Amino acid sequence: MRITCPICGDRDRREFYYMGADDFLDRPEEGDQDAMHRYLHLRENPAGVTKDLWHHEAGCGAWLVIERNVSTHEIFGVELASKVAS
Repeated sequence: MRITCPICGDRDRREFYYMGADDFLDRPEEGDQDAMHRYLHLRENPAGVTKDLWHHEAGCGAWLVIERNVSTHEIFGVELASKVAS
């Protein structure tokens, strides 16, 4: 699988580290224990198109949101997480 980093360009998937669904960017308010439990421990494992958080660990160090089909590995879009979480 190839991932096009917005900073570095086209790279091999092995340069990146998968961090989970992009909803990790929506951390619940401090003090809401039920919401924090759901945020940390209750995760979906869907087939098909997802938006995921990736770290370009062996490259520029950028955090990315990648929209892809987890069944076919087709990538539809790559954005810097800082632009998505604004």
